[in-house]
Amino acid sequence: MNDDESIRRYGLRPTGAAVPHIREMLRAQADLDQHDQDTELMKLCCLQLFNAGRLSDVLVIWQAKESSWDAHCSIDVQLLCGAGLDATKAYLDADGSDDATEALRYLLDCEAAGDFDNFSIAEQARWRAAYYLS
Repeated sequence: MNDDESIRRYGLRPTGAAVPHIREMLRAQADLDQHDQDTELMKLCCLQLFNAGRLSDVLVIWQAKESSWDAHCSIDVQLLCGAGLDATKAYLDADGSDDATEALRYLLDCEAAGDFDNFSIAEQARWRAAYYLS
């Protein structure tokens, strides 16, 4: 499946039943060698999961972001925060796993650098939708 097919099948705001399929598609792409990954599809999956707003997907998105250099550069850190910046930080802090600690450290560094100035879930969703629907 490519990003156009995923938009047609699941839309940008997937229903609850679609979320597990999107999550598995993202994990499958993250498991591929960097040169075989479809980072456009991965970025779309992350946006779809962002729009679903589930904290349980934060580490799925993080692991996809960290799966390769291209994925790291393609998947914006803001996509970790579909449930909100503060909720995401609290979730990662409470999780305590190595991945969560690394993600939280990165998130805090990005926040300190201004990457979350005026962050809004609705605004992120709006301008990212414009990218895919234009």
